[in-house]
Amino acid sequence: MTDTITALFGVASKRVLITGGSRGIGLAMAEGFVKAGARVYISSRDAAVCDAAAAELSHHGHCISLPANVADRTGRAALVARLAEHETGLDVLINNAGAIWAAPVDDYPESGWDKVYDLNVKACFFLIQALLPMLAAAATPDNPSRIINVGSINALRLPTHETYAYVSSKAALHHLTRHLAGQLAARHITANVIAPGLFPSKMLAADVAKRGLDVVAAPVPLRRLAAPDDMAAAAIYLASRGGAFLTGVILPVDGGMATTI
Repeated sequence: MTDTITALFGVASKRVLITGGSRGIGLAMAEGFVKAGARVYISSRDAAVCDAAAAELSHHGHCISLPANVADRTGRAALVARLAEHETGLDVLINNAGAIWAAPVDDYPESGWDKVYDLNVKACFFLIQALLPMLAAAATPDNPSRIINVGSINALRLPTHETYAYVSSKAALHHLTRHLAGQLAARHITANVIAPGLFPSKMLAADVAKRGLDVVAAPVPLRRLAAPDDMAAAAIYLASRGGAFLTGVILPVDGGMATTI
């Protein structure tokens, strides 16, 4: 049984790059891959935080910090160049770095819109473009390279907060991922989305402190927030042999929230 589980869901020695990997969902995914034996590279804009996260994760396995601002063309180029110093191929790219901006519809600023779209959509596409040679180098018909984009269930349901750029950018990312899945299949590269629900992020922690966990989690049919292991498990599944035949999939990890209005 153990050999079968390892064959289906093992990710040992896979080369994994996670943007926004120093905190929140990205850090949860990074920890899961590191503990599963993958060679993990995390990136974030804050070099000190990224270095500290990688140092902590290195106690459990292989993790290297590659700080970069992926919203910037120069930052993306530097990230790709630094990754190429360590690896000749890339098995898994997880685009997790993202931005959110909330404001009333009457006052929503163009600057906020541009910041969100530049990181949540544009940066994802052009980082994928820049890393296609490394993804292709690792890909085979039976073991394709994987692109995993982190979307949102608020791109699948009616959101309650005025985060216009965020929810529309995540919807755009969902559809972009499906488009890429169709175009990249011939190169043996899959593209899928993980759409998280309520996760105990720094922003959500303030809401929990104010209103209480039971109130915040009430809209979730399973009546709890997503745990770090939930995020890691979904990403590991898509990156494993078990997820090799999935592409163009939007996978909600939300306790059932996407099924409600």
